[in-house]
Order: sequence, then C-alpha cells, then structure tokens
Amino acid sequence: MKQLVIIPTYNEKENIEAIIKAVFDLPLQMHVLVIDDGSPDGTANIVKSLQKENSERLFLIERSGKQGLGTAYITGFKWAIEQQYDYIFEMDADFSHNPQDLLKLHQTLEEGADVVVGSRYITGVNVVNWPMGRVLMSYFASKYVRTVLGISVRDTTAGFVGYRREVLETIELDKIRFKGYAFQIEMKFTAIKCGFTLKEVPIIFVNRVLGTSKMSGGIFSEALLGVVRLKLESWTRKYPKKGEK
Repeated sequence: MKQLVIIPTYNEKENIEAIIKAVFDLPLQMHVLVIDDGSPDGTANIVKSLQKENSERLFLIERSGKQGLGTAYITGFKWAIEQQYDYIFEMDADFSHNPQDLLKLHQTLEEGADVVVGSRYITGVNVVNWPMGRVLMSYFASKYVRTVLGISVRDTTAGFVGYRREVLETIELDKIRFKGYAFQIEMKFTAIKCGFTLKEVPIIFVNRVLGTSKMSGGIFSEALLGVVRLKLESWTRKYPKKGEK
C-alpha cells in the first residue's frame, strides 16, 4: 500500500524537521508531502535540505503566498491521486496531532473505513493546553454543525484525517470551496453524501508549543455560515456515489 501524509505549512521552521522525522520513524513506510505557502521564515528551505537524504519519501510543493488551508489540501489531494497513493492522510505540522496516532488512523482504514477522523470529542473533550474559551467554541461549533447538517460526526472541524484514494477520486474536489474550518466540515459532509463510511477514533489534541497559531475569527465565521450553505445546497445537488468512478 502506498501511503502519503500531507502537511501544509506557513512559518513552521520550528516544527517541520521534527514532524517529518517523526513520521519517517513510524513502523510504516509513509511518504510526506509538504505544501508550503511561501513561508518567509524559510520552512521550504529546511524541507529541501531534508530531501537530500530522503528524496524518495519526502516531497515539496511551494506556492506563492498564503492561499488557505483548504486549497493547500486540494492541491495535495490531486497530487496524491496522480501518484496513485492508496491512503492519504492530512495533519498539522505543529505536533497538535501526535504522529504516533497515524498508526491508529491507518489501522482503521485497513479495517474497512473509507474515511477516518482523529477525534477530540468521541470520548469526551480530549484537548490539552487550550484556553477554556477556545475549547468551548470548538466543541459547540461541532455540535452546531451536527445539528444543521444532520450528521453524527462528533469532531466535524478535525484536521487529522485519513482517506482512501477512492474517496478523493469520487468527491468533486474542484467544487470544494471553503478554506478554513469549513473546508474540513465540507470534506466530511461531502464524503458522507457520496456514500462513504466515516469512522472516528479518539486522539488527544495538544496545543502547539512552538510557532504561532493560524486561527482567526474569519475562519471560524466561515464555518458557522458555511454549514448553512452546505445544507441548503445539498437539497438540490447531485453527489457522485461510491463505486461510480
């Protein structure tokens, strides 16, 4: 099985080398694709240096300027499809997602899930070092999304996700338009509407220690308003179905 971990970056020089090495140290032959949005701190240069010793496992796509998390992942998904990876994972560069949990996500795909979500809320609230206000905002945002969209996913905004290639081939990626939290919601909702099975597995989310958070109020607002649009459009949109491609 060919497996790829996609890591989008913007100013992650403090974390990028360590996170790549942590993935490579796993007892699975995983490849890494870094998608860097023109980090002025030299993140891409660190990746290029690491490529000298890992040219067959480490890949880099450089983009000009911050274009949004969603477009970074769409770029990565299309590249992964072209390269015929079987399992495609997405995760943050800042160690808020524990690389060891990739083993758990991988096993869940092996057991038959089409999409697997590393969930902060499947067994309570498993978040470390977040201000209480942010914990509550994230938790109730996911509850709001579940209610509006009518889905059972408990961590709808989670960014630690694994996909079978068939899911990304079936979803019409060019129609995925949200960029922040709403992107993560839209991908999960669309996968479910296409008939794919989604399973959540518990993880512990740890707030970044190094570097600066990319969270903004605009990203959160996009999620709140975006789910209403997703629901309204789903009433008339025809979704491609699992097995049709």
